[in-house]
Amino acid sequence: MNTHEAIRARRAVKHYDPEFVIPPEHERELFDLTRQSPTSFNMQNWRFVVVKDKQKREQIRKAAWGQAQITEASLLVILCADTKAHAKDPARYWAGAPQAAQDALVPNITPFYEAEPQKQRDEAMRSVGIAAQTLMLAAKAYDYDSCPMIGFDAGEVAKIINLPEDHVIGMIVTIGKAIKPAWPKTGALPDEEIFITDSF
Repeated sequence: MNTHEAIRARRAVKHYDPEFVIPPEHERELFDLTRQSPTSFNMQNWRFVVVKDKQKREQIRKAAWGQAQITEASLLVILCADTKAHAKDPARYWAGAPQAAQDALVPNITPFYEAEPQKQRDEAMRSVGIAAQTLMLAAKAYDYDSCPMIGFDAGEVAKIINLPEDHVIGMIVTIGKAIKPAWPKTGALPDEEIFITDSF
């Protein structure tokens, strides 16, 4: 499936075949594609928690108000980000780059974020959002279905996965084979409300 087809075909699917297992080689490729997603200063601040343990899945399902896709999807990915990535040896993000690039960028990474916790969180969520869309489109290109989720108790899920204090959870994405189609797309707002030229 080409990119345009994947974008139009991707839907938020809630009901999956619980017997279907994504082949390991496809799983590896999905995550390799996902890590091609851009991040500010190339910080690669996303962290992907792939939950395979059935007991943990059941616990997360309870924290997600019983939503079936948590345990029935082939893959359950909790997309997190390190809000302090800017301060953790930022030179490594540009290792191997031309020296001019390293000299121009590395000294600016930590100062850009260090005194601004809101900017740190915003950057984390931007990175997670971009990566989530990459993951879902890559999945659709394989003809798998997916669902981005925010319907869960983030604090409880953080405990279940032992989330570090300087990390945040952006969303959960489930991936698998649908056994029930998503509802049809409806309620599209008019273009003139969405696309603005120059200014509001």
